[in-house]
Amino acid sequence: MSRFSDVTYDTTSQTAVIGAGLIWDDVYAALAPYNVNVVGGRVSGVGIAGFTLGGGYSWLTNQHGLTLDTVRAFELVKPSGEVATVTQASDPDLFFGLKGGVISYASPQIPSVATATATFSETVTDPKAGIISTYNFIPGDVGISQILFYDGPTPPAGIFDAFLAIPYLTKDISTRDYLSLVQLSPANVSSNLRVVFNTVSLSQYTPSILDVILNETTFWGAQLTTKSGTFISYDAEPFLPSIFSHGAPSSSAYPPSRSIGLSPIDIYYAWTDEEFDDDFYAAARHSAARIHELAIAEGQDIADAALYPNYSIFGTPIAALYGANVPALKALKDEVDPGNVMGLAGGFKI
Repeated sequence: MSRFSDVTYDTTSQTAVIGAGLIWDDVYAALAPYNVNVVGGRVSGVGIAGFTLGGGYSWLTNQHGLTLDTVRAFELVKPSGEVATVTQASDPDLFFGLKGGVISYASPQIPSVATATATFSETVTDPKAGIISTYNFIPGDVGISQILFYDGPTPPAGIFDAFLAIPYLTKDISTRDYLSLVQLSPANVSSNLRVVFNTVSLSQYTPSILDVILNETTFWGAQLTTKSGTFISYDAEPFLPSIFSHGAPSSSAYPPSRSIGLSPIDIYYAWTDEEFDDDFYAAARHSAARIHELAIAEGQDIADAALYPNYSIFGTPIAALYGANVPALKALKDEVDPGNVMGLAGGFKI
C-alpha cells in the first residue's frame, strides 16, 4: 500500500487523485499549495482507504457530507485481478457498495465543559463549526481534551465563548492551517499496543448523555487500568442533523438511511497484555450498550440507527452497519467476488 503515495490536483475539474496508501496528513500537505482542501480525517495518522470506505466523518462534514459523498471515482483491483475505475456511471452497483485547536481541562471543570458541549450540540447550526470533546482517564481522575474547529480565519463572536471561559490546564488556540490542526491530535497514540474501538450513533449529545460518558470513563478507567490499560478514552463528536443530506438517497451502502444525521461516539481502549483481551472487548461492548440504552430511554430515536463502521467493534452484525442495504451488498458480493477471495482478508464480512 505504501507505493500508492501520489497526490495530484486538477485545477480545472477541482478534483484530487489520492493514493490509497497515504494518510490524510500527506494529502493536506500536498493540497495546501493550491489553497484547497478535502473532506478527510480529523486527527493525525488516519489512513485514506479504510477511512473513506467506512464513511468518513470530517471537520468539513457539516458543510459537505461524509468523505464518501465527495468521491467521484475509485480505482481498484477486483478479486478476479481486473484493474477497474469505478464511477456512478460505469458501475453504479459497485460504486454504491464501495461508499460505505485543542484545550485541556482538569476534572473540576468537566461539568462546565459538558454544559458547553451540550449547548453547542443543541444550538450551533453554523456548518463551518465543529468540536470533539474527548474524555480521557488519567490514573485516578478524568480530564477532557477539547478540540474547537472553525473553517475560516475568525469564528463568529460567541460561538466558542463557553469553552474559552472555562479555566484550563493547557490551551493552544489560534488561526492555523488545516494540517497543523489535524496534527495536534494524533490517532496513533496506541501504536504497538492492543486496541479496541466501539461506537454508538446518537441524534444529539444531551447533558444526560455526557453525564453517562463521564461515568463510563471513570468506571472503566478504574477497572481497566488494573489490567494493563494505558488509554481509556471516549470521544463525543456532535454533528448537524443535516450531514447526510449532501448525498442522494440510496447513493451509498453507508449510511443505509439519510433521513437524519447521526453523531457517533468513539469508545477507544488500549492495553499491553494479551491475557486481558477479553476483559477489554467485553467492557467496550458493555459500555456502548449502556450509552445506547440511556439515549433510547431519554427519547432518542436510535434503536435501529446505523453504526459508524470505522468505529464499530469486530463481530458487529453487518445489518447494524448497513441496514436494509445488506441484501443488495450480498448480491453485489456474489457477482464481483464469487470465489470469496476478499473473505480471506480482515474486516466485516458480507
